[in-house]
Amino acid sequence: MDRAQKEQLVDDLGQIFESSGVVVVARYEGMTVAEMQDLRAHMRDAGGAVRVAKNKLAKIALEGKPCASIAEYLEGMTVLAYSEDPVAAAKVVDKYAKENDKLVILGGAMGDTALDVDGVKAVAGMPSREELIASIVGCIAAPASNIAGAIGAPASNIASILSTIEEKAA
Repeated sequence: MDRAQKEQLVDDLGQIFESSGVVVVARYEGMTVAEMQDLRAHMRDAGGAVRVAKNKLAKIALEGKPCASIAEYLEGMTVLAYSEDPVAAAKVVDKYAKENDKLVILGGAMGDTALDVDGVKAVAGMPSREELIASIVGCIAAPASNIAGAIGAPASNIASILSTIEEKAA
């Protein structure tokens, strides 16, 4: 890799560190290519991505960024998992680490907040943005459907009473 490519990689990593809602650092020593591709696919499905980069270049990219605290985890064979959704990357990495003991969570960052292993697991336990939106929509829609049911119920009762009266008269 020549100097221009390294500078481009540092710029790309810097943008990732600035724009991501969460960045998780994990050790992937011993994982096969197929396992890494599987992790990438799961992360892509969740709206995130996985990046393997030289630790030295990642540390340079972290300088002056909100999540600079993760530099201490960049030792050995590390992988960066990130997503704009503040919990998606943490959820996928946590789930994958439970299924594959070769992936070990080291820590991460959510904006300015540094996360240790327990912090990443706590973030993974939180509901995602989509789950929160669905919950809010459900809370908003429930009273409206109850009102519609209450308004419609007397009309259906009157209609059944009228049809019963009509049947008796006939």
